[in-house]
Amino acid sequence: MHDSNRFLFCTFAPCMGRILAIDYGKKRTGIAVTDILQIIANGLTTVATTELMDFLLKYVEKEPVERIIVGHPKQMNNEDSENMKRIVPFVNQLKKKLPQIPVEMIDERFTSVLAHQAMLDGGLKKKARQDKALVDEISATIILQSYLESKKYQFKL
Repeated sequence: MHDSNRFLFCTFAPCMGRILAIDYGKKRTGIAVTDILQIIANGLTTVATTELMDFLLKYVEKEPVERIIVGHPKQMNNEDSENMKRIVPFVNQLKKKLPQIPVEMIDERFTSVLAHQAMLDGGLKKKARQDKALVDEISATIILQSYLESKKYQFKL
């Protein structure tokens, strides 16, 4: 959002940055963001993991991002999954390159299963359901929606 547009928008509504969620994968990474009011989670895109940091740095230059949520891969016994060995260095690098933006990790168990179910429920054809990039983007959206719902619940207590 250009600064002039942000000024106009923030004049008439509470101004918050977006929350960005990441479903980090070995080859591809799904990304989702909230609207500026942090009400709705939307899939943004899927990028090659090798291009992820460049994508994020460019994105935060043009859009206000208040927080980054990264899916924390866990096994059913609550231990970290194998992908965690890739995620930890990424999160450390992210915190170093964007120190002004807090980074949180939340449990991402079942997000792929839920993404496939959402695709079925949405009536997507088999070929579309086999699109791994779409599954990653939907998974990131589910991670973000879970985060938003957990924050709503905290405020009600």
